[in-house]
Amino acid sequence: MKQILIFTFLSISILFSNITKGQTQSQCKKFTKTECLPTLDPYTYNGQLNSAILSEGDIAELLLTFHEGHRYRISVCHEDMIGDVKFKIFDTKKNLIFEQTKENDQAFWDFISNSSQQLIIQVTVATELPKSEILKMGCVTILVGFLNEE
Repeated sequence: MKQILIFTFLSISILFSNITKGQTQSQCKKFTKTECLPTLDPYTYNGQLNSAILSEGDIAELLLTFHEGHRYRISVCHEDMIGDVKFKIFDTKKNLIFEQTKENDQAFWDFISNSSQQLIIQVTVATELPKSEILKMGCVTILVGFLNEE
């Protein structure tokens, strides 16, 4: 009887976790469409949705490919509830190419790719609360747009 109870509890926990995760991802997609896509204007969205639910103190990295001679915008958008989010861009040898700073607090970076290359976008969510507090979680999205220069 005890094993059945434990199994039932675990099954319900997994089911609830999957439902909650699905709802959270759905909310993240909606947030991205309504709040983040407009940040690419006048660039054209490349169609790749790169979003995740992150918590305070999290660091996430994404490797993306950029082609020679194209003009791009990399935009990092996040829900306000998770606090301060900054991003850096590195080449594959981990050389820093761009860093969002207090002086340069734009949530995007525009550039022309001088060669076909892969870049690493690193997103850091600041820790604002003491460890005893509940961590804030929210959607963070990295979008890429390009200019049609035809």
